Amino acid sequence: MSGTEKDEIRFLGTAGARFVMITQFRSSAGTVLSLKGTNVLIDPGPGTLVRFASSKPRLNPAKLHAIILTHKHLDHSNDVNVMIEAMTEGGFKHRGVLLCPKDALSNEGDAVVLNYYKGLLERIEVLKEGGTYFVGQVEISTPKRHVHSVETYGLNIKVRGETKTRVSFIADTLYFNGLENYYDGEVLVINVAMYERRGGVDHLCVVDAKKIIEARRPKVAILTHFGMTMLRNKPWEIAKQLSEETDVDVIAARDGMKFTL
Repeated sequence: MSGTEKDEIRFLGTAGARFVMITQFRSSAGTVLSLKGTNVLIDPGPGTLVRFASSKPRLNPAKLHAIILTHKHLDHSNDVNVMIEAMTEGGFKHRGVLLCPKDALSNEGDAVVLNYYKGLLERIEVLKEGGTYFVGQVEISTPKRHVHSVETYGLNIKVRGETKTRVSFIADTLYFNGLENYYDGEVLVINVAMYERRGGVDHLCVVDAKKIIEARRPKVAILTHFGMTMLRNKPWEIAKQLSEETDVDVIAARDGMKFTL
């Protein structure tokens, strides 16, 4: 997106939960996946456009092919409209795809995508359980609706024509039996907002992440989307401990981190 294209994940932000977002203790910008020349922005929370502009080298939003919202919560969707404007070069180029749950678009509730910006896109695809979607050279599937307070989906992403899943993203969810069975990516990105489980909070904790990693045994597991309890307990040390306990390479994402696929 800023020169020679590489197959990589860029973690523009690693904030999870409202207090980390509102303090910007970690950035709440989204994640960019570049695969075989197709560039996808996932969950553009507050500050995504600023991170695009301040990255070195600068990221060009006009090179995005798609934006995905796993769900409509503010820390995942705040910058979606401005990123659509940037992707379409101020609305002068009718291009790009938006993939998001129905409730992010609905005029009957709290839609986060404004009607004007819907019209700037090449197309909009509504995510659903068991859905498969194509953008450029990339195939994206949403195998299971998550247990969360709004409609939420994780992602499996592969190159068109390939059988193996390159990357899986486990978005916000309460752990449920069999969750790990839906995500078979060689690289497994897990939103781990909590250090320990708390009743009534629909997010994963470290024990959940360990269970998923042990069951799936990806080549690499990357932890991200950290709440305050995770940050107080030092995600890099948690990742090191999980690596030792599971014998899987576990990494704690950092703001601005690039991971080569």
